[in-house]
Amino acid sequence: MTGDADGVPLPRTGLGPAWPERAAWGTAQSLRAWQSAALTDYLERGPRDFLAVATPGAGKTTFALSVAAELLGRRIVDRLIVVAPTEHLKTQWAAAAAKAGIPIDPSYSAGKGKISSDFVGVAVTYAGVGVNPLALRIRTERFKTLVILDEVHHAGDSLTWGEGVREAFEPATRRLALTGTPFRSDVNPIPFVGYEPGEGGVPTSRADYTYGYAEALADHVVRPVLFLAYSGAMSWRTRAGDEVAADLGGPMTKDLTAQALRTALDPNGSWIPSVLAAADKRLSEVRRHVPDAGGLVIASDQDSARAYGKLLKQITGESATVVLSDEKAASKKISEFSDGDSRWMVAVRMVSEGVDVPRLSVGVWATTTSTPLFFAQAVGRFVRARTRGEIASVFLPSVPGLLRYAGELEMQRDHVLGRSKDADDGDIFAAEEDLMARAQASESASSELDGASFEALGSQARFDHALYDGAQFGHEGEVQVGSEEEMDFLGIPGLLEPDQMKDLLRKRQDDRRQAQRKARESLGSRSEPDTVAQVATHEHLAVLRRELNGLVGAWHHRTGQPHGITHAALRKECGGPAAAVANADQLQKRIDRIRDWALRQSS
Repeated sequence: MTGDADGVPLPRTGLGPAWPERAAWGTAQSLRAWQSAALTDYLERGPRDFLAVATPGAGKTTFALSVAAELLGRRIVDRLIVVAPTEHLKTQWAAAAAKAGIPIDPSYSAGKGKISSDFVGVAVTYAGVGVNPLALRIRTERFKTLVILDEVHHAGDSLTWGEGVREAFEPATRRLALTGTPFRSDVNPIPFVGYEPGEGGVPTSRADYTYGYAEALADHVVRPVLFLAYSGAMSWRTRAGDEVAADLGGPMTKDLTAQALRTALDPNGSWIPSVLAAADKRLSEVRRHVPDAGGLVIASDQDSARAYGKLLKQITGESATVVLSDEKAASKKISEFSDGDSRWMVAVRMVSEGVDVPRLSVGVWATTTSTPLFFAQAVGRFVRARTRGEIASVFLPSVPGLLRYAGELEMQRDHVLGRSKDADDGDIFAAEEDLMARAQASESASSELDGASFEALGSQARFDHALYDGAQFGHEGEVQVGSEEEMDFLGIPGLLEPDQMKDLLRKRQDDRRQAQRKARESLGSRSEPDTVAQVATHEHLAVLRRELNGLVGAWHHRTGQPHGITHAALRKECGGPAAAVANADQLQKRIDRIRDWALRQSS
């Protein structure tokens, strides 16, 4: 390592000898293929601003530090500033940069003044930039500076943060923006990101290099994800004193769905303990093949996180690592968990984005937060591949939005500024869908559920189905927690190739159906029943809707056709009103029709 004119050490060009150990199985010794291609593109063009969009777990940090090493080694820049969303990520960046031979100070705060000559750069948070942008602007102007904006979409979280970032780093020699989830839908532009007219003329972010989940999965850079959805009966009391009973996953208004989800996540009920126990069984199966595999429960708040930690202790006999953001030792706890081999960690938001814990293999979604941005960030914690064949498993409540995000995991989205009023003009069924959405959002009968007064009365968990590669797998009828049917999915080996996983899911589903069919035939041959078992209409409709939505999801994965277009085509061809109020005959016609389509396409 050599020094510059000010006595500050300059790093080696390239990556340090320990750095290739972070690469996934089957990748190059120094850089993955996408990292090498992006680096080549960057160095050939030499842009002042560059936006790299790469799926969580693909290695954005390695790429960024490779760019930094090259620019520092060529004396294009003299200093480095890394801007990260959280305090923990500052420390993580400093550790990663040290492995790359680039010493940066994560304890620096704006206005601190000079830093030690041992450091080439500093790491700060977006909040820190917003507090004192002028101090960082002075530092940026004094030297030829490269600014790395990690998870740059956070610069659009608030007007203050965005303005602070723009003021502080406008004089920078180079700016490298990184994100795995650029998509938002607001009116706050992200600083130093280019926009161009998108659909309907709405400004949409433009990336200089994009590496999506589907590409990373094909390259074995990330793990495939098996989603396990759980529904069940919920009951709660409103602030007006009325008791409400509903089935999580059934057709409900937006408010009722939110209340049912809150009831499911109540640690005093039966739903969350049952799902945690199922997730621990899955983790035990994974650890047979991946001994240090760990699990993560994402909680809504700190009280729930502590309660979930106690439940896991009862289930496993082992204390869980509970990470709370206001604890001084939060970063240390995450690092110790990452380096250890304990089973479970529970956190609120500390590990939802950017935090590198590669051994996380099983997750439980136990939070009421359900935006597509948060979903992508959270699932990104489980997809970091280490060994070929590792599978990630995420347990979800059967909430329509979450299931839709899971089915569209491979979809790439951009940051959209606002919404075009006529963006849906091309869809003749858009008006119908919009009216349905408005009716659900403004349901007057559920307005009494608003507010803080809420009491969960009881909950029961039921396994719904597995969702893998956009296709739905499950068994006929209701599957109780702890049953053999549930274990068909919980007991899937922890090391499988993607095609092997899909084949195994299909085989277990078909074997179970054949067994159930033979049992019914055997029962029917012994005696003719005197009565016919009656199934409640709402239960029958719920089963049909779940089956239809699963088939539509599989059709979307096969053809790329949006879910709404498929539903609209089925309504038009088979008759009947919108799916939310269709009767059993109409739903069955739609199921039969989409099966016919799939059969014709496969032949």
